[in-house]
Amino acid sequence: MTVTLQYLLDRLAISDFLTTYANAVDTRDWALYRTLFTADAHIDYTAAGGIEGTVDEVVSWLETTMEMFSATQHLVSNEMVTIDGDTATVRAMFFNPMHFAGKDAPFFECGGWYNHELVRHGDGWRSVRLWEDFSWTTMGK
Repeated sequence: MTVTLQYLLDRLAISDFLTTYANAVDTRDWALYRTLFTADAHIDYTAAGGIEGTVDEVVSWLETTMEMFSATQHLVSNEMVTIDGDTATVRAMFFNPMHFAGKDAPFFECGGWYNHELVRHGDGWRSVRLWEDFSWTTMGK
């Protein structure tokens, strides 16, 4: 594979996309979260017990669901990216420690992979499809 400047710029932009995704969820910035997806995107969190649907449906669910946690911290790494012109596929590992709200509430940790089908958009990359592959979970005090 010949590495070009465009490839390096795209890889950096896709890495920034993944960081922004994690930040949007952890800060509960649903306006920012929406900017990461195309208008017709399909999101599937069912592997982790969540829902699947449109961006609006998922944001509505996230707004309610994330209230049960006082803190979350998505860590995204091991990015496997394939770029083909104006499309890309991404598989990135996540580790997500979360703390339930409330005094003496337990913490919850989970891990798996985020899979995205991306398209180049005028001002960056956008996800057309996101699905989770859920790997493990643990709960403790």
